[in-house]
Amino acid sequence: MTRPPSRRTVLGIAAAGAAALPQLGRTAAAAPATAAPANTPAANSLPVPPTWRVHPFRLDQVALGDGVLRAKRDLMLEYARAYPADRILAVFRANAGLDTRGANPPGGWETADGNLRGHYAGHFLTLVAQAYADTREPALREKLSYLVSALGECQAALAASDNPPSHPGYLAAYPETQFILLESYTTYPTIWAPYYTCHKIMRGLLDAHVLGGDEEALRIVSGMADWAHSRLSRLPREQLERMWGIYIAGEYGGMNEVLADLATLTGKPEHLAAARLFDNTALLRACVEDRDVLEGRHANQHIPQFSGYVRLYDETGDADYLTAARNFWGMVVGHRTYALGGTGQGEMFRARDAIAATLDANNAETCAAYNMLKLSRYLFFHDPEPAYLDYYERALTNQILASRLDRPSTRDPQVTYFIGMGPGVTRGFGNTGTCCGGTGMENHTKYQETVFLRSADGEALYVNLYVAATLDWAERGLVLTQQSDFPYESDRVLTVREGGGRLDLRLRVPHWATHGFTVTVNGVRQRLAARPGTYVSLRRTWRRGDVIRVRTPYALRTEAALDDPTVQSLFHGPVLLVARDPATELIEYSLYPRLALDGDLSAAVRPAGEPGHFTLDGRTLAPFHLGDEAPYHAYFRRSEPVIAFRGAHSGVQNRADADGTTYLDRLWSQAPFRDRSAFLRTARTVADEWRAAGRLDAAERSAVLAAAERADLEP
Repeated sequence: MTRPPSRRTVLGIAAAGAAALPQLGRTAAAAPATAAPANTPAANSLPVPPTWRVHPFRLDQVALGDGVLRAKRDLMLEYARAYPADRILAVFRANAGLDTRGANPPGGWETADGNLRGHYAGHFLTLVAQAYADTREPALREKLSYLVSALGECQAALAASDNPPSHPGYLAAYPETQFILLESYTTYPTIWAPYYTCHKIMRGLLDAHVLGGDEEALRIVSGMADWAHSRLSRLPREQLERMWGIYIAGEYGGMNEVLADLATLTGKPEHLAAARLFDNTALLRACVEDRDVLEGRHANQHIPQFSGYVRLYDETGDADYLTAARNFWGMVVGHRTYALGGTGQGEMFRARDAIAATLDANNAETCAAYNMLKLSRYLFFHDPEPAYLDYYERALTNQILASRLDRPSTRDPQVTYFIGMGPGVTRGFGNTGTCCGGTGMENHTKYQETVFLRSADGEALYVNLYVAATLDWAERGLVLTQQSDFPYESDRVLTVREGGGRLDLRLRVPHWATHGFTVTVNGVRQRLAARPGTYVSLRRTWRRGDVIRVRTPYALRTEAALDDPTVQSLFHGPVLLVARDPATELIEYSLYPRLALDGDLSAAVRPAGEPGHFTLDGRTLAPFHLGDEAPYHAYFRRSEPVIAFRGAHSGVQNRADADGTTYLDRLWSQAPFRDRSAFLRTARTVADEWRAAGRLDAAERSAVLAAAERADLEP
């Protein structure tokens, strides 16, 4: 969602004050369940559209094993169990004229007079629904039922009040005023984003039904959809277009997505019609035509719209929706994504390819990453291109894992808002009642949702993320366990625990797997054409006890910013490494003069004592996913001013071509070298290219080649 950075301090103080309040009111775990009993089976998933080539598994079909992801999840489960339901409900009960039971609202934006109040409750519903779908804990089911039942009471009380809303399906934590004002184009901050808030509540209720099996939740959310249709269907298209174009006030989250999802359950044409009323036509048309008009737009105001467009394609067959979503994804991932997988500066999309130019403390809003992951999944369901999962792995491994503090808290979700990419920044955790506090709660209770996916015909299984997890594919009688120390380096071992049969096992070869990808089945190495950024296929009749071992060595590598090749980030396999240093200017590193014939950066970047840690020039490089508050550098300045090799300096300037590629960049891009002769031949070839282009004169060329001859290049 949204707020200008200038209010960040104020909101942080408000959230801190709320966290200090006593935990008033009953916890839902102690409250009587008023909807379905705790053992009611959940529906667990929405109907899968026939347009999807790849299908997800239910959350309860994939169980996380031990490791970093499960540890982060468990921290959020503690919060879900302990946070009082009555505090979540306080703003709704107050608006409906009901007893708040002495509970204070959560705080942050979720206050008694906040213009976004109610949104956090929607996220909390999803949190508890996901937690229940994963763990099947009766107390979580009871908490979910208590929340839903109370919201139903609020909806009924509003409809029966002396000043009822325009439709009995209305449910919010404030009167209908914000929606009325939006129709006359009232701007932020007089109103915030009423349909954004509506979406969060509807999504939470729908998740309570789908993941928690709560039938009352479906009735409540269906009424909300009826209200939305009744309110918006009377407005001309021109008015709707202007509303959806208003900064923040017109932000509607994923209203089109949740209404399309709901329509598949209710079958009501009004619900699908309401989804299409949220078409933001100007931006939609630009993306259909692949015209990049994102600069200056609020990132998280628009990302979820495109997930909704994918779902509208599913339900309507209008191909423009899917085309727009694919093109939009490319504009963000290909041109506006930082090393960790996040996007945006101060919540806004900046110019195409502006990465180094936008590094500061307010990059990579967590909500934006949450929604880009959702969009990537939807696009993969239609077209299983590995690039979608390469991005997904990057953002999950780095931004999402990094967004949760590695300390327990039952009073605060302890998640990030922005994750800065500038030098010497720190992560700020907390965010009770903010948008990123809401999506942050959800992020850490659904890690397993994309580990495994299956083909539409059930004949293929995609292994997308190499994390410790167990798949229970009941329809095939297959139980598959994956052992892994992800995100740290280790072999990934898949074992068929139960069942088997003919199945195409599709293993993702990550884009970073440049040092090999080998697979053995029961100890026998498989002959596979494994290229980085693809899938390899193992089609055979599987039997109980079969063991598949996947070995993908991690390698150190740098990635250059699109707008300045000297500004780089450092990775170990999929893991972003950050220098622990409080300096507020980019750290400079020189790496080429340390390399041997293999070109491996391990000649300069050395392992440290802790897993996944390294040292470089005396500084600690740590995996970014560690959730702490230490200052860090996610980018550094690559300083290679002179053409130099290990043990030999030429004294010649390391000049670059028009694209910013220097002599040393061009030379070492050919590594590894088979032997010294191969290295010298390449050094000569590149020197000749640079001489022909006028970047070296005859004397400089000779000096470079003489230094190459003297270099100590043995590992």
